[in-house]
Amino acid sequence: MVTDVGQHQMWTAQYYPFHKRRTFITSGGLGTMGFGMGAAIGAAQATGKKTVLFTGDGSFGMNLNELATAVSQNTPLVIVIMNNNVLGMVRQWQNLFFDKHYSQTTLNRQTDFVKLAEAFGARGLRIMNRQELGPVMAEAFAHTGPVVVDVAIDPDAFVLPMLPPGGSFDDIITEV
Repeated sequence: MVTDVGQHQMWTAQYYPFHKRRTFITSGGLGTMGFGMGAAIGAAQATGKKTVLFTGDGSFGMNLNELATAVSQNTPLVIVIMNNNVLGMVRQWQNLFFDKHYSQTTLNRQTDFVKLAEAFGARGLRIMNRQELGPVMAEAFAHTGPVVVDVAIDPDAFVLPMLPPGGSFDDIITEV
């Protein structure tokens, strides 16, 4: 399991049911957007096991060209793009702490990640609602090479709990 940098990183760390040690690769706040793609390809190549990358549409855009590498090496990789068309973590901070003054967080990109995956030679799938989650992910895991799964999510979904800027554990935010 690999994450890029953003809300998806926090959700994975908080909610994914890890059962074995040393199966989670993340920058832990010390990396930049785009970290995950190279890390996921490396993990899959090194282990020979199917690797899952949780990324956001913003982070994936930083290194999506490496999909060509994953395809050329037939890397066993499932890329799950949490697609909210915004830079989610920054937008969350702007929403909660900066009076919803959004600046440079709405991407307004028209990228069709399914078509993009297919253009690179990977399998592209899309999830638009929870009912599609199980069948689409089963299809993704049944495929032997790289798969891109474009998952539509709410641009205002929050990662909670979180600490406010300059706050302590006494100030933790658990709901909004």
